[in-house]
Amino acid sequence: MEAFNSFLGNSPNWYKKTILAFLILNPILLVTIGATATGWIIIGEFILTLAMALKCYPLQAGGLIAFEVVLMQLTSPETIFHEIEGNLEVILLLVFMVAGIYFMKPLLMFIFGKIFIKVRSKVALSLLFCFIAAFLSAFLDALTVTAVLIGVFVGFYEVYHKVHSSNTDFNQSGVVDRKELSGDTLEKFRSFLRSLVMHGAVGTALGGVCTIVGEPQNLLIGDKVGWDFMQFFYAMAPVTMPVLVAGLMTCVLLEVTGKFGFGEKLPNKARDIIQGFLEEQDANRSGAAKYALVVQAVSAIFLIIALAFHLAPVGLIGLTIIVLQTALTGITEEHRIGHAFEEALPFTALLAVFFVIVAMIHDLHLFKPIIQYVLEQDKAIQPALFYVANGVLSMISDNVFVATVYINEVKAAFEAGTIDREQFETLAIAINTGTNLPSVATPNGQAAFLFLLTSALAPVIRLSYVRMIWMALPYTIVLGVIGLLGVIYFL
Repeated sequence: MEAFNSFLGNSPNWYKKTILAFLILNPILLVTIGATATGWIIIGEFILTLAMALKCYPLQAGGLIAFEVVLMQLTSPETIFHEIEGNLEVILLLVFMVAGIYFMKPLLMFIFGKIFIKVRSKVALSLLFCFIAAFLSAFLDALTVTAVLIGVFVGFYEVYHKVHSSNTDFNQSGVVDRKELSGDTLEKFRSFLRSLVMHGAVGTALGGVCTIVGEPQNLLIGDKVGWDFMQFFYAMAPVTMPVLVAGLMTCVLLEVTGKFGFGEKLPNKARDIIQGFLEEQDANRSGAAKYALVVQAVSAIFLIIALAFHLAPVGLIGLTIIVLQTALTGITEEHRIGHAFEEALPFTALLAVFFVIVAMIHDLHLFKPIIQYVLEQDKAIQPALFYVANGVLSMISDNVFVATVYINEVKAAFEAGTIDREQFETLAIAINTGTNLPSVATPNGQAAFLFLLTSALAPVIRLSYVRMIWMALPYTIVLGVIGLLGVIYFL
């Protein structure tokens, strides 16, 4: 009984029993229905562990399933290492860039605190976050932009929590702030933050699909086809520009209608109290704190220039801004530096576990029948089929992996003379847009979405796997359909 109680800690008993059942049944399924069918079932099991992220971090349950996958020889340690090696830049980004942004939190709160208070229109604020995230993701990296968003919203929630835990009266209402910020006001504040962070997260996909540097698979696809930055942008534009406009219009429409969990405004009480708190902070800011803001601002400018011109891999740039900020502001104690890595390292471990499932998909060739079927179809409908196939598979697997598999197969078909150069380029556009746009449907497809789901922000604003899917649904439909129409009619 003690062993069962300790297994997966405070997770619901039904979930513990379900994971144990998976671990017992998987070897039996392998023997009875074969490796391919078992592989698809294991993908479903892993998705369940992601869906339960708020009750039990997916690393443990997902890790046990992944360990069993290796024991059942559905993949090998060599393939897993190859997948991790191929995604080393993403891993370095998570380890160093997220930590670098941690040290910029005071600057982010200084800037965005002003924006939150001064922009009173929720529609304008939502559109601003969505557009800024899209613009930055086109030149930087979706994961980096998501890390900034998380840093901003965690900081904003911490301000709320700090005031909520004190006996202050910042809005001078005669009532202690703690009482005014409880109950319904707290729920409205959480809903307000949820909607903004989801607009921002979708914005990273809207911008990331447009340029060769926006997402990791874009760089891969551009390299295979031989496109430079502008060639890639112009090739994608017939699909990505209408999608960008439709996405921003969807943002406005969701806020105006208040559907799918959007539309909640910042409660006036909360706005007044937080404004009072931020004004007091500004008034009492010490000389050292002001100097730190200057250092963080200079580091932020360096970060943007270094990322925009790709002076080094993203992770190494992150390491650079860690060194600059800590050295110049006197943060030299190991425990103070260590806190910066707490947010990203659990997710980095989870991503490594996720690559076990990706390696299994690779070794069992689970996607190959779909690719072969599409390549056998009439050339006129191939782009649309590639878009749909990539979109659906990116909802359940890593979109970088899906794009890698598909672009390699298409490149092989081109080199074999099966398709001509024009068709090769058209299919490359379909693969890129297919893996980037419909994948906003679930946290599985985009690392930025999965990072958001498993971040420290998700539990405090009650952003669960199911709620994330529900809030992303209107965007999924609009982006997916407009993207498909673009592939069919504009290419």
